[in-house]
Amino acid sequence: MYPAEIVLPMKAELTSQGFEDLSTPESVDQAMQKSGTTLMVLNSVCGCSAGTARPGVIMAVQHAAVKPTHCVTSFAGFDSDAVKQARTYLMPYPPSSPCIALFKDGQLVHMIERHMIEGRSAQMIAANLTEAFNQYCE
Repeated sequence: MYPAEIVLPMKAELTSQGFEDLSTPESVDQAMQKSGTTLMVLNSVCGCSAGTARPGVIMAVQHAAVKPTHCVTSFAGFDSDAVKQARTYLMPYPPSSPCIALFKDGQLVHMIERHMIEGRSAQMIAANLTEAFNQYCE
């Protein structure tokens, strides 16, 4: 488990942009029961989270013409029980952090795994998400 002094500023990058922090399994289940589209970011301390995943997600949400109804996040290695529960909704994808998932009415419709984040720019991730928002968000 990562120490709070390392994790909290990284969590704040997303929560300060309006992402709901899911820190319990119950909060994950509640988020997944909401209608509309839900963008879920499983955050982490790795360099690709800081360098491209978080900035790309923020860029996409700030600049997209069509946006998800809900934006949520949980932190791998810190919100362990919540992340474990979130991963049940990400099946059949294997555990990956960071990762970014888009759900429509609780159904997974778009997934960006860690290997799709590594080596890509924040702009590329934002473009990928913007395409998914255009396809699945109303």
